[in-house]
Amino acid sequence: MLKSKSFKFVLIIVLMLAVLAGTTSAGAAPKSALSVTISADKTAFTASDAVLVNVTISNAGKKPVKVLKWFTPFEDVEESLFKVTRDGAAVDYVGAIYKRLTPTGNDYINLKPGESFTRTVDLGQYYDLSAGGVYELEYNDDVTALASNKLQLAVEGRSAPSLAIVPEAVTGTTSFNKCTTTQQSTLISARSQAGTYANDSLAYLGANKTGPRYTTWFGIVTSTRYSTVTSHFSAISNAMDTKPVTFDCSCKKKNVYAYVYSNQPYKIYLCGVFWTAPMTGTDSKAGTLIHEMSHFTVVAGTSDYVYGQSGAKSLAISNPNNAVNNADNHEYFAENTPVQQ
Repeated sequence: MLKSKSFKFVLIIVLMLAVLAGTTSAGAAPKSALSVTISADKTAFTASDAVLVNVTISNAGKKPVKVLKWFTPFEDVEESLFKVTRDGAAVDYVGAIYKRLTPTGNDYINLKPGESFTRTVDLGQYYDLSAGGVYELEYNDDVTALASNKLQLAVEGRSAPSLAIVPEAVTGTTSFNKCTTTQQSTLISARSQAGTYANDSLAYLGANKTGPRYTTWFGIVTSTRYSTVTSHFSAISNAMDTKPVTFDCSCKKKNVYAYVYSNQPYKIYLCGVFWTAPMTGTDSKAGTLIHEMSHFTVVAGTSDYVYGQSGAKSLAISNPNNAVNNADNHEYFAENTPVQQ
């Protein structure tokens, strides 16, 4: 969702531990230092009610704890922070999915011993509650593994949030919002190169190759996973070549490459880091578009389990099922730098 680059796998582990346990210059805090609780002022909501959930993150330890804001609602919801189910089936997250740079000091909250913060989240803005019914939720982020109590809420059906209708437009058109002439030219070139990347990837998969290029990014070959990756690149290639894509250049976030809303094809928001990336190669403009296009539900519906080449390689080894559904693994397979056969 809302894309982070240049992450080393070791850094991923450090960040996970930092959120779980907290780190300070004096050393690591106990693993139990952070706790999360969720609550609601009421448990039944009509169709016109905002479904408000209170999230409290507390430091019960004896040392300060640094918490990465991205995986909290401290400023805004920028990731899928909850696991939400209805009758046991997962409910779609429809908020933004970001691709970011390595975090800096400003990306952290410093919680002192005994300190906590509470934020209220309108669940209906980020999850599809249109079906109505009894929903069970818990705060459980896949990256940090920071979990909470479970909460059940009865919610009447309502309109799905921010559902966009795919525009009827000329095949393969590109439109822009708040993009300069120079940015428009750059994006046209980036889309063309992304199309080349996608078509090359599909040709490799269509030839049933199973060399290092595949195994590095998607792990041990099985027919099911290979078929999944092939279908993903078929859809990505088709979207790059034929769908009406809208590029929005209004994003002001400096440490972000791009983001999309998975249920709003085919609109891609470009942010500060995108404009400094190379056109091709590792962590490129063209690769970023592959990454973002893969997130759309109507394309491949990928997630962001890990970020960066090191993390993506490790994921292919440790959990190839997740690797074939991770956006960065698709990007690096497509960029293929350094070149592998």
